[in-house]
Amino acid sequence: MAELLPEAKDSGKVSFWRTLRVVAWAFVGLRNRSGHQQDMAQVKPVHVIVVGVLGALFLVLALIWLVNTVLAA
Repeated sequence: MAELLPEAKDSGKVSFWRTLRVVAWAFVGLRNRSGHQQDMAQVKPVHVIVVGVLGALFLVLALIWLVNTVLAA
């Protein structure tokens, strides 16, 4: 069986950075099956939803800023 990452060993608690990494991989769309299954077993869905919505908001705001910067030049 695959060895758990050190941050996954401590009593089921998942750090903010791990949740952020899971959502970032989802945005990119690249993930191996074993890593995905391991993350989904440990990450709380509410945290993924919150980080996903914040990530999408950040992406949209960054694109708006980029377009305004390019058009202003």
